[in-house]
Amino acid sequence: MSSSSLAQRLKRRIEAQGPITVSEYMLACLGDREAGYYMVQEPFGAKGDFITAPEVSQMFGELIGVWCVSQWLAMGKPATFTLCEMGPGRGTLMKDLLRTAQQLSPEFIAAAHITMVETSPRLTDIQRQTLAPFKLPVTWTDDFQKLEKQPLIMVANELFDALPMRQYVKKQGRFHERVIALDENGAFIFTASNYSVDASLLPADHQSAPEGAIFEVAPARSGLMQQISDHIAQFEGSALLIDYGHLTQGYGDTLQAMLKHNFDDVFANPGAADITSHVDFFALKNIASQAGVNSATQTQGAFLLNMGLLDRAGQLGRGKSLAEQQQLQADVERLAAPDQMGNLFKVLSVSSSSIAPLPYDMPSSAVS
Repeated sequence: MSSSSLAQRLKRRIEAQGPITVSEYMLACLGDREAGYYMVQEPFGAKGDFITAPEVSQMFGELIGVWCVSQWLAMGKPATFTLCEMGPGRGTLMKDLLRTAQQLSPEFIAAAHITMVETSPRLTDIQRQTLAPFKLPVTWTDDFQKLEKQPLIMVANELFDALPMRQYVKKQGRFHERVIALDENGAFIFTASNYSVDASLLPADHQSAPEGAIFEVAPARSGLMQQISDHIAQFEGSALLIDYGHLTQGYGDTLQAMLKHNFDDVFANPGAADITSHVDFFALKNIASQAGVNSATQTQGAFLLNMGLLDRAGQLGRGKSLAEQQQLQADVERLAAPDQMGNLFKVLSVSSSSIAPLPYDMPSSAVS
């Protein structure tokens, strides 16, 4: 089913039932079984709409593999645990992670129950092909809550940005939910609902926010963060959550669409373009802290450098051609430079109370 067909269905829904929320629009564009972006499109790589960090360089997944083994050691090497990736894309991150972990600690691999949390049947098939060479038992599920009740080491890269969020806009001194309606020509437009929002959902300084200010809240992200934190609090473990977003709360419209590596109008190609928004790491960290688990945030650049990105690049470049060394340098800059992915992407570490939070400064010299 084409994006135009999804657009027509959404318009008929609005005509019949009234405006829809930003959350409902995101959910349809990304998850519609017949035309949702992650159900039918190929998002990743040069031929897709964006390139994720694992696709930039093997170093990203390798260093996260080092992190995973370090967490298992810090947990006292449990004899069995769940090694989970949520939202695994094409399986590239898990592939590099497993290859590294196999070299560092066969015991880690033997103890790991590898589980992929994925809602797209199409991507699940691709992940199966990617991981098949390892000849390891891998389980797939579509729900985090179906994970085994045991210690957990979890990673997720660019997961939370794809979960739907809601927007509230200040109108005549009060915040109203921002919704999507149709104009006189039948085109999608943003408008404000007639009902004001409970002030308890807003930042403490909401009264001083200017007219037209937009505040974003993501119940789906908060709910998942609660599930992860509760699991770690009860069964022990660690989670590493990487996404683009902000470390402090604020106002602004971060809803965006990506199509063929360029920004697109969010209404132009529903189902064909990726729809995301920035992640509020301040809110996620608070949820983790209130659940009684350790939590810490830093930029992706700082995390990768602490984990030994430069050392690993030097290892890979040793004896290689000048062109290959220059590509490695470009990959390092893409992943960690402040003006590229380094500062835009943030890392949230969540761990049991017995495990120290970020940063982990573990050399990559053990990775061959």
